[in-house]
Amino acid sequence: MYSHEHLLFLKKIKKNKRYVHITQVMILFLFIFAWQLFADLEIINTFISSSPKNVLETILELIKDGKLWYHIWVTCYETMISFSLGTGLGFLIATVLWWFPFLAKVLDPYLTILNSLPKVALGPIIIIWAGAGKNSIILMALFISVIITIMNVYQSFIETDTYKIRLLQSWKATKWQIYQKVIMPSSLQTILNALKINISMSLIGVITGEFLVSKEGIGYLIMYGSQVFNLDLVMTGIIILAIVATIMYYMINYIEKKTIK
Repeated sequence: MYSHEHLLFLKKIKKNKRYVHITQVMILFLFIFAWQLFADLEIINTFISSSPKNVLETILELIKDGKLWYHIWVTCYETMISFSLGTGLGFLIATVLWWFPFLAKVLDPYLTILNSLPKVALGPIIIIWAGAGKNSIILMALFISVIITIMNVYQSFIETDTYKIRLLQSWKATKWQIYQKVIMPSSLQTILNALKINISMSLIGVITGEFLVSKEGIGYLIMYGSQVFNLDLVMTGIIILAIVATIMYYMINYIEKKTIK
C-alpha cells in the first residue's frame, strides 16, 4: 500500500501532466486561430502563407481524388523500411565495433567524417547507384540513420560501468556473457532513445529523397506545390508530414514505455 503522502505526490504528477497537455493543445489551437484571423484580415498574404481554411480545402480535395492516403502510405512505407534496416544494421555494426576494439579505433575517424558529411550532397551519387526510384530514397534514408545508430549505441556500449564488467571477468565470464548480462541491459535506454532519433532521421532522409527523384509521397507533394507556386499544397504537405512524424514518434514512445516496464 502506498502512503497518503505518496498518493498525493502521484496525483500531483498526473495533474501536472494534464496541465501540460492542455496547454500544448491550447497553444496549437491559438496558433491556428491567429493564422486564420490574420489571413481573413489580410494582415498576411495567403498566396505565400496559405491559411488553415485553404489547407483544409486542399486536404479534402486530395481525399476526394483518392491521392492523399496513397502519398502518405508511400512515405510511411519508405520510412519504416529505412528505419528497420538502419536500426538493425547500425546495432549490428556497433556490436562488432565493441567486440573488436582495434577495428573501432581504425574506423572511428571515418564514422566521424561520414556523420558530419551533408547527406544531401551524396544524393546524386546514390541516384546513380540505385536508380531514380524507391531504392535510392530508402538508401539515402538508410545512410542517414545507420551512422547515427552506430555512434550512439557504440558510445553507450563503451560507457558501461567497468566495475560490473571486471566483476564478471573475475568469475571468468565469456565476452558473450558480459555482452548479454551487462552491456545490453545497461544500454537499453540508449538503444530506445536511438529508435526515437532514427525514426526522425529516416523520415528526413525519405523526404529528402522524394524531393530529388520521387513522383509520389509527401515530399513529392511539397516539391510539386513549390514548383507550381501552389503554397496551399506546400503547407498541406508540411502539416501532413508533421502529423505523420508525431504519430511515428508516439509509436516509438509507446514501445519504449512497454519495454522499460
